[in-house]
Amino acid sequence: MVRIAHFSDLHFGPKNLIEADRCFGAAIDMAMASGVQAAVLSGDSTDHALDLHSPAAARLVAQVRRLADHCPVLMLQGTYSHEPPGTLSVFKSLGGRYPVHVADRIGQAALMPNGGWQISGSWRFDVLPVGLMALFSCLPTVNKAAVAATVGAGAAAEAMGEHLATLLAGFAESHRGAQALGVPSIGVSHGTVFGCLSEHGVPMAGFDHEFTTGALFAAEAQAFMLGHIHRHQAWDCDARSGLQRIAYAGSIGRFHHGEDGDKGWVLWEVSATSAVCALQPTPARRTVDIVFDGKPDLGALRDVVAQQDIAGAFVRVRWTVADEDRHEVNREAIQQALGLAAEVKLEGRIVPVVRTRAAGISQLTSLEQKVTAWARATDVQEAGLLRCLGELVCSQPHEIAGRILVGNA
Repeated sequence: MVRIAHFSDLHFGPKNLIEADRCFGAAIDMAMASGVQAAVLSGDSTDHALDLHSPAAARLVAQVRRLADHCPVLMLQGTYSHEPPGTLSVFKSLGGRYPVHVADRIGQAALMPNGGWQISGSWRFDVLPVGLMALFSCLPTVNKAAVAATVGAGAAAEAMGEHLATLLAGFAESHRGAQALGVPSIGVSHGTVFGCLSEHGVPMAGFDHEFTTGALFAAEAQAFMLGHIHRHQAWDCDARSGLQRIAYAGSIGRFHHGEDGDKGWVLWEVSATSAVCALQPTPARRTVDIVFDGKPDLGALRDVVAQQDIAGAFVRVRWTVADEDRHEVNREAIQQALGLAAEVKLEGRIVPVVRTRAAGISQLTSLEQKVTAWARATDVQEAGLLRCLGELVCSQPHEIAGRILVGNA
């Protein structure tokens, strides 16, 4: 059996630096205390391209180096928009006590007893290395643009799913060979499983997702470690070779409002016949959402503050108001009521004034006809409007004003 720390979606960058560094640092401390024998980072370690002299790059390198001083590390290429090709190359030369293998192509990596990595020359080993402790099959982010350029944009989604399913099934022979030797087999990839839940609880059920659970289980790896989706979730299969498990680690921290569930890393225990894992929560920031259907009610807001502990939390206040009422929202008072929060984000949705057009109104000859047509289109009683129109035509303004004043008196 091998104990593996599975981290994913660190998203180091200027915007997320404090959250990512605090949570990843705490996760590394927990992983080392748990005695893990290897660590896997399953993609999106950076939030976007980083300059090497940037604080986010420096902190990520320092944390990975700290991890590599404890155990061998495998880093997988993530989404290209987060990790442009070549972003992870610097980690190949990190120089920790144990090596860092950057899996930026399809292939296999064997974890050896000395803590080193032996890498396959092609997409898989023809013959498994002698004495390996664990076999990792790596499938980095798929370049969908390359698939679309080859088969056409309309057929890209279906073709990609078919090719990935074939590739995963092709790994099965190596995994069976490892299991026959009593060696754990692990798959590592980055992408979306059909039917998984996003961090906001939305089912991912489109036709352009990379994997199905059936295709992943067909690889016959005991464990399949995934990245990309920020919510921890898992699937099990009781196969002939033993218990198989697929799991997302989820993001290391809470980077957006409205994310469900705990954030953390996953501690795996994988043998040749079983795989079990458990989420280890990190000290991710707390977020609180306060939503008003109309204009923010300061009394209700103070009640929420009294009922919930917002000290140190990241609070988002949302409201919806008509365009003519937008200036009645007291943003300063809202900020003051939430003064104990670490950060307050105000999001107001303005409903624009909608004007209904009356078809054919420009072709009518008299003002009375136009007023009647407009009133019917807007569901307004036209009698009062026509009476007022008659007064405007027949009377002087001071006469109308005098009658109004007399009536009010």
